[in-house]
Amino acid sequence: MTVVRSVVLGCGAYLPERVLTNAELAAKVDTSDEWIVQRTGIRERHIAAEGEYTSHLATKAAEAALANAGVDAQSIDLIVLATSTPDHTFPATATQVQAALGIHHGVAFDLQAVCSGFVFAVATADNFLRAGSAKRALVIGAETFSRILDWNDRGTCVLFGDGAGAIVLEAQTGWGTSADRGVLTTHLRSDGAHKHKLYVDGGPSTTQTTGHLRMEGREVFKHAVGMITGVIVDAFNASGTSADNVDWFVPHQANKRIIDASAQKLHIAPQKVVMTVDRHGNTSAASIPLALATAVADGRIQKGHLVLLEAMGGGFTWGAALLRW
Repeated sequence: MTVVRSVVLGCGAYLPERVLTNAELAAKVDTSDEWIVQRTGIRERHIAAEGEYTSHLATKAAEAALANAGVDAQSIDLIVLATSTPDHTFPATATQVQAALGIHHGVAFDLQAVCSGFVFAVATADNFLRAGSAKRALVIGAETFSRILDWNDRGTCVLFGDGAGAIVLEAQTGWGTSADRGVLTTHLRSDGAHKHKLYVDGGPSTTQTTGHLRMEGREVFKHAVGMITGVIVDAFNASGTSADNVDWFVPHQANKRIIDASAQKLHIAPQKVVMTVDRHGNTSAASIPLALATAVADGRIQKGHLVLLEAMGGGFTWGAALLRW
């Protein structure tokens, strides 16, 4: 029996020029390079320039993905942009990317699931493509988290960075097996009872301000590994695969200790884990596509490889996607 699969045609990324090192942060807040590296694995992160917005980062990543895929922007009829740091309250930042690319047809909208945003966006685009509502999609994760950080809070300001990544998905026919190219399965979860553990203390309806990111780091860490591995097991069961079949594990790049613990619990070998948190920091919805683009560019991820994506973010939200490149 044939089925419709959402196949990755290409990917791309963009990072702002400004690199902020741990040493620079240590000169501003009570921290050190050793402390940050030991607890998070982060050594540096990129920071958007003044006047450089989420839409600008997203557009550059989208252009790189289109070039890598070898397709024209006019062939795109769906743009799903995952972000928690939009240019404006409205319109959707995705529409600004659409305009920048010269696209005047189809549909573009934002999706907000914080650090899980890219996995949620992949699942959303996949459903559109499989339903026949679109034929070719741009799925983007883009963030300027530096704009919502309290730079006096050493527990959060050292963790996050800015960036964007994107993939092009196309509806193609598959055979309905795990050998198909494309998105094989996606699994999404949320539980709003955990809001106070990771949130932004502002918003249009509450404070009429942007607010700052607040986090209970230990609580987030305590829940992360169990939630992540649980949803990944669901993905394996749904696709008839296992950790042994995975060629590359591309997790949300939040914290090296969380990534290591998750891989260990799932029995995924360290050499199969794509890790960019040391260079990018936590770029929220942008972290997975940035890691994907890195691993494709250096030749690790190749056509036919089974790739496992997972993320967890504020809300809490969490999810996993299994796809064959």
